[in-house]
Amino acid sequence: MTVFPFLQSESRNAPRTLPRNLGRRRLLGALLAGTGLALVGRSPAAWPAPGGLVPLAERPTAPALRLADLQGQIVDLARMRGRVVLINFWATWCPPCRKEFPSLGRVRGLFTPETFEVLAVNVEEEAETVKAFAGTAAFPVLLDAESRVVMSWPVKGLPTSFLVDRQGRLAYRLTGEQEFDDPAIVAAIHDLLAGDRSDPPLPNPPPPGGRE
Repeated sequence: MTVFPFLQSESRNAPRTLPRNLGRRRLLGALLAGTGLALVGRSPAAWPAPGGLVPLAERPTAPALRLADLQGQIVDLARMRGRVVLINFWATWCPPCRKEFPSLGRVRGLFTPETFEVLAVNVEEEAETVKAFAGTAAFPVLLDAESRVVMSWPVKGLPTSFLVDRQGRLAYRLTGEQEFDDPAIVAAIHDLLAGDRSDPPLPNPPPPGGRE
């Protein structure tokens, strides 16, 4: 996770942050300044230690996430009720993001598309830059070019990921670099798939304009 320059004396093992001198990024940096983290910084920075699965006891409803993918198709998290979804906020300039990216495909391949999906949300980069790195990923890669989505989620640095349960609620947060096919993460996904079956998923909301 990237951090501000004044934290450079700390550990060098973690995720990445926002220099506060870039348009919308300046606003986001200000919002996060109290944590000592920022979202999208390209200068050298310290890397805090990755965090494991952190259960969110209240399981709040996931914020809205509706973005275009690399093919220009709109992907809406709200239309995925009934599946467990792994949301990963990332950027190509972030070394931990780049290192963990292949494991998103590996964990995606352990489950059927009807039960589990991965959404990789790129923050503030151009489509061509993202395509050059992601190639033909086996999961949707979404473009949050103006940071509108990431600013509405509880994200304090990159990479940050969430497991969303079948009801569309935030069940776990993961900060920093992960191996997403780690047995503990895979077990958590299985638990969410099994444990939520007695609680039917909420109906999907109608699409904007009342059309599918």
